[in-house]
Amino acid sequence: MRKRLSEMTLEELWELFPIRLCSHNRCWRSWYDEEHDALLKRLPFGTRIYHIGSTAIETIWAKPIVDLLIEVNSDEISCVDKIITDSGYICMNVEADRRDYNKGYTENGFAERVFHLHLRIIGDHDELYFRDYLIAHPDIARDYETLKLSLWKKYEHDRDGYTNAKHAFITKWTQKAKQEYANRY
Repeated sequence: MRKRLSEMTLEELWELFPIRLCSHNRCWRSWYDEEHDALLKRLPFGTRIYHIGSTAIETIWAKPIVDLLIEVNSDEISCVDKIITDSGYICMNVEADRRDYNKGYTENGFAERVFHLHLRIIGDHDELYFRDYLIAHPDIARDYETLKLSLWKKYEHDRDGYTNAKHAFITKWTQKAKQEYANRY
């Protein structure tokens, strides 16, 4: 009998859910749109949902996982948390004003559609700056893709290592984006 996800060690989870990269898939946009619409029907009026991460950038390879960013007022976190978990998401990380969820992870590996959802307080949205900067600067997007491809096999079964190895690049270009796009959001 297979272990439940909640019973697996981090190493077992990383083995079951390795880092995979592939060329852009047009279906990612429709997956985002469908998930956006389904969530928006359940969330408080005025909630903002964004498509972030590499699947939102049509010119680069990405993990086939659609990232969503939801911004809410701080007093809505608990209510929205319940709506998200009732929508089939599993809460993976909780910080003071941040929550991270996933959907599409099964005891048999990835489902066809996989999502990471980042719940943030309004204004905590550096991912938007980074996304928009890469879209506007294809040369930097290609550099990011090259970095990710160079890290892929080394960190195939170490998601934290993969994320940490990209941190300096993401931070550098996010700061440039915040200067270039001051007060955009």
